[in-house]
Amino acid sequence: MAYQTLKYELEEQILTITLNRPEKLNACTALMQNELIDAFDRVNREDDARVVIVTGEGRAFCAGADLSSGADTFDRDARRGPVRRRADGSVDYSDPGISDAGGQIALGVFKCLKPVIAAVNGPAVGMGVTMQLAMDIRIASEAARFGFVFSQRGIVPEGGSSWFLPRIVGIAQALEWCYTGRVFSAEEALACGLVSKVVPPDQLGPTARTLAREIIEKTAPVSIALIRQMMWRMLGADHPMEAHKIDSRGIYARGRSADGKEGVLAFLEKRPAVFKDSVTKDMPDYFPWWTEREYK
Repeated sequence: MAYQTLKYELEEQILTITLNRPEKLNACTALMQNELIDAFDRVNREDDARVVIVTGEGRAFCAGADLSSGADTFDRDARRGPVRRRADGSVDYSDPGISDAGGQIALGVFKCLKPVIAAVNGPAVGMGVTMQLAMDIRIASEAARFGFVFSQRGIVPEGGSSWFLPRIVGIAQALEWCYTGRVFSAEEALACGLVSKVVPPDQLGPTARTLAREIIEKTAPVSIALIRQMMWRMLGADHPMEAHKIDSRGIYARGRSADGKEGVLAFLEKRPAVFKDSVTKDMPDYFPWWTEREYK
C-alpha cells in the first residue's frame, strides 16, 4: 500500500513511520487513521522490521484531529450520516460507525508484536498524544509539548486513554491533565513519567535509533513480541496468578525453542547470540490473544 499521509521507511531492521502532513502540523484525518492502522498491521507481517519508531515530519508530532470540518468535526452523524437506531429511536451503540478513530489507532498499536518507540519531535495534543499511549517508550525533544485538550473542545478523551493514561502516570495526574486540558512541557511530561527521556531536537532521532539498535542486536524477536503482549495485557489482570500462568507457558515454550537453547549457549561460550526464530513463523500457540480470541 502506498501511503499519502505517512512515510513508511524500513532501514537496517528499524521501521520509521513518519506522520507526513507538515503543512497541517500532521493533524490526523480519516485517511491518516486508516493508513496508520494498515501500517501497524503490516509491520506484524514483516520479520525484517524489528523495532518501530513513530515521529512527525516538520515542527510538530501531531496537532490532533484535523478540525477543518468546523463545528461538525466531532459530529459523526453530520459528517458520515446517521448511525443505526433501535426501534425506540435510541442509538445502537454496537454500530461500528461509532468506534472512535483514535481508539482504532491505539488498538492497532496495542496489538503490534514489535517494540514501538515514539520520537516526539514537537507539539502532540489530542489524538497526537493519545495515539502515543499504546506505544512502549516515548522520547521527547525539548521542543515537544503535550496536551489532553478534549475538555476544552467540549468532548472527552479518546484513543483508549482512560485505560492507558492512568496506568502510565497515575490517576491523579491523568485527571489533572484531562480536567484542565492545558498544554504542558516535555520537562513536565518527563517528571510525571509520560516520557522516559528529553533530549535536544538534533539528538531525538539518534537517541531513538540507538535504543532500537540495542534491542535489535541483543534480543530474540519472538521473545520481544511475547514480552510486549505479556506486559500490556497483564495490566488488566486481577491477580498475579494470571501472570504466573502466562509466564509459565512462556518459559516452557521458549525454553524448548531453538532461541532458548541458543541464548544459553551464547552466554556460556561468551559470544553474541544468533536468534533465528521469527515472529511470522514461530510464535507459540498458547496465547489466546492472537489465536482464537481477539477483542473486537
